[in-house]
Amino acid sequence: MKSRLLAIVFCMASITPLAQAETAPASQTTSPSKLEMIDVKTGTGKEALAGSTVTVHYSGWLFDAKAAKNRGTAFDSSVGKSPFSFPLGAKRVIKGWDMGVAGMKIGGKRTLIIPAELAYGERGAGNVIPPNAPLVFDVELLDVK
Repeated sequence: MKSRLLAIVFCMASITPLAQAETAPASQTTSPSKLEMIDVKTGTGKEALAGSTVTVHYSGWLFDAKAAKNRGTAFDSSVGKSPFSFPLGAKRVIKGWDMGVAGMKIGGKRTLIIPAELAYGERGAGNVIPPNAPLVFDVELLDVK
């Protein structure tokens, strides 16, 4: 199942400071080299910390420097389906997710622009995500346990 591809592979790289925004992020003109986290809506509930189990809704796109908001081909979404839960910081999802969801609060919405090194790297993921593909995700934090 495509939505479970997120739990397959993770890689190491660096992180940039958290960016704050109340509107959608502008498009980048080059492929990202570091994780970018853009808070579209700041949550007010419990904070997601390593060791907790988080539940999210998400939509994912291949990064495209020429597309609006860098959203190229959509490859998966939980919106309109069951939300996705995972243990934060347990390396069950791509590293960009473990890093990018940490610090969110319930009710928050964040856009993650993830370089390939923090996504699926050189291997890609099946026929859905090509090798060395940076990704864009919209994530909404629904619950923290």
